[in-house]
Amino acid sequence: MTKFDALIVSERGGAADLVKATIRDLIIAGWTGRNEAALLAHIEELEKLGVPRPKTTPIFYRVASSLLTMDEMIEVVGSNSSGEVEPVLMRVKEGVCLGLGSDHTDRKIETIGITISKQSCPKPIGRSWWLLADVEDHWDQLQMRSYAVMNGERRLYQEGSLKAMRHPHDLMTRCFGAGSGLPMSTAMFCGTLPVHGAIEHGDAYELELADPVLGRALHHSYTVKTLPTE
Repeated sequence: MTKFDALIVSERGGAADLVKATIRDLIIAGWTGRNEAALLAHIEELEKLGVPRPKTTPIFYRVASSLLTMDEMIEVVGSNSSGEVEPVLMRVKEGVCLGLGSDHTDRKIETIGITISKQSCPKPIGRSWWLLADVEDHWDQLQMRSYAVMNGERRLYQEGSLKAMRHPHDLMTRCFGAGSGLPMSTAMFCGTLPVHGAIEHGDAYELELADPVLGRALHHSYTVKTLPTE
């Protein structure tokens, strides 16, 4: 279980509501692309690193909720990990909220077991959230991107619209059953976009989720402290 303060920003703008969030269950949804060609490209991306193909698409990995963090720095062992920008859902008493996070994953461990690799790194999330109800009707128009910083060089790492990914209601139905929705105190990472260039271990990552319809954006960034492998 993990607890944190979250800011829920309304579609009307103005002051955000500070809520106390408690997350007991964390799910990482993988292979959530709608476009079969793009999904295959991401699978092949990871296959080059030795990661086996998933049994099903999408697939839902259960990991410890204690991995969630709003810290501006995470610590990982070795230089085999990398970030992935993702939309994140959470259910609190105010409703289902949409935020931004990074499914930071150890790629070397991923070749051994994806579930184990998902458990091996912290999962950074932003502090600000939107109500899903405010954006679900224009989900396909939301834009997501990330930047990776390596040796002082900042480059565009991922970019695209959420049209490329399954709608959150589709994911919730597939994971929990028709009409169930996201259970209280549960968070779900909803999948990622293909990387521009090579998947790489960065010194820092910058994340953004933009809503061009309501003219707003969520941002989060974090640095990576690499611990030595003895």
